This record gives sequence, C-alpha cells and structure tokens, in this order.
Amino acid sequence: MGLERADDAGVYRLRDDLAIIQTIDYFTPIVDDPYTFGQVAAANALSDVYAMGGRPITAMNVVCFPRDSMDIAVLKDILKGGLAKLHEAGVVLLGGHSVDDLELKYGLSVTGVVHPDRVITKAGARAGDVLVLTKPLGTGIIGTAVKAGLADQETVDRFITAMVTLNREASELMQEIGVSAATDVTGFGLLGHLCEMVAGGNVGMEVEWARVPLLPQVAEHAAMGLIPAGTYRNRDFRLGMVELAAQVPQVALEILFDPQTSGGLVISLPADRAGALLERLHRAGHGQSAVIGRVVARPRARVVVT
Repeated sequence: MGLERADDAGVYRLRDDLAIIQTIDYFTPIVDDPYTFGQVAAANALSDVYAMGGRPITAMNVVCFPRDSMDIAVLKDILKGGLAKLHEAGVVLLGGHSVDDLELKYGLSVTGVVHPDRVITKAGARAGDVLVLTKPLGTGIIGTAVKAGLADQETVDRFITAMVTLNREASELMQEIGVSAATDVTGFGLLGHLCEMVAGGNVGMEVEWARVPLLPQVAEHAAMGLIPAGTYRNRDFRLGMVELAAQVPQVALEILFDPQTSGGLVISLPADRAGALLERLHRAGHGQSAVIGRVVARPRARVVVT
C-alpha cells in the first residue's frame, strides 16, 4: 500500500506474517511550551500507525531549527518531550536529521509492524456500520483562540490533554473488537477524512451533528470567527461531497472541517459491536468517545450531516 490510494501510511510486506508500516509527520508549534510541543508532535506522528492497526516500534526525529535566532535550549526541551512520548508508546528512537531553517518545525518518521492480513485501511466501511469517534474535535479552533489570548485555562488544559493522548489504547481496542475501517482525524478535519473513506466507493456516511464530541468553547470560538485558514481549504476541497441538513447550523461546517492536530480515530464497525467498543474505551479513560453516525448505502460517496 502506498501512493495508489490515500491511506494513512505506507505498508510493505516483508513475509507472509509480517509487514512494516511507514509514515512521517512534522509541523510548526501549536503550543508555546517546547516540551509539550514535542509530546504533541510525537503523538501525532505515531497516530497513523495506530490508525492502520499497527504497533510502532522505531522512530527518527525530523528537525528544522532557526539556530541563529532561537536558544538551543528550546530544541532540547522539544526533543525531551518527543522522547518521553516515545517511551510511553514503547517506541525506540534511532536518531534523526536536522536542518537550519528560518521556521521551527518538529516531528518524526515512524516505522511500525503489522500482520499483512490485519491491516486496517480507510476502505472497507460497510452499509449498516456505525461510526465511533474517540477524541473530541476542535484543536484547530482552540489553537487559534489560544494565540488570540481568548481561551480559558480549563479549555487550554483539555486541548493539550487531547493532543498528547496516544491513540494506542483505542487502536488496540478496535483490533480486539474487530472493525471494518478506520482513520485518524488530522489536518483535513473530520469531514475531510470521512470523505476520503467513501471517495470512489459504494457507500456513503451520515454524521449526527448533535452527537459529535467537542472540546470546551469550540462552538463559541467558532461563532466568533476564530477559524484557522486550513478549515477553509478543507471545506473548499471537499464541500462538493458534503450535504448539510437544513436544521444544522452553518458553523457546524467550520467545526467539522477544522484541521486537527493529534486527533482521535474515527472507526467504522458493525453496529452490534459498537457498545462493547465504547464501554472499553470509556473504561480506558477515553470518556468522550461516542457514536457519531452511520454508514449508508445511499447516497454513495457522500457525507450527509444531520
């Protein structure tokens, strides 16, 4: 699996019972604290392996750092944060690469392992499945509010907690339960990633707006216009595949297209397994995990928000 489809990572079969998963992700700081930024970036980079049902085993740092304008202590704290998150995930840091750049960026390339017959992809959702989202939405909007100095401390704390939480447990639980398809919700927003799951396929999806879990103050900040630019790019690219029911407020589009950093997994699975998955997720501390919609036979290759 690689360039022929928009999956979360590349997969290469080594032998009949073993394949490797490879991915890379890095970005500019979303929080002010360097250590926390390192944690968020590492959790985000690991997420693609978890989304495909794999176990990350090694990683390499990717660093762009303005050495002439920023204290090297900042970089040290970023790397410490990333390493702490890798240790939590049981992943070995093998090294990395750095370049002198005008803008700070950090992330990791990650290698994971998976049985070739157990790879979970974006394709495979079946009519009658339900959709489970494991983390609340809104990191892009809250990040914009933080930059504007308008987010309260409780919101900031919840925002950071969501981003540094690994998708490891959610991935392990969905593998135990058995699912049809999954992806992680990141830069294209929830609707963007759902569109990827149905594009060119034989099913569509319905999302119940009222059931989508949100971080605190997301709706209020979105109504104030604190929308990251990536939201509009996401919306313009995929809006032709989305239908918004008349009763759904227009601000829902901004929230559902909000680009996420280290977002949760969105999982398609048979309806009779959803209760067991949610129970285990909640017991594991993922208290805002929720059923947010369903997979439908019609309309094909579209996402309807009700």
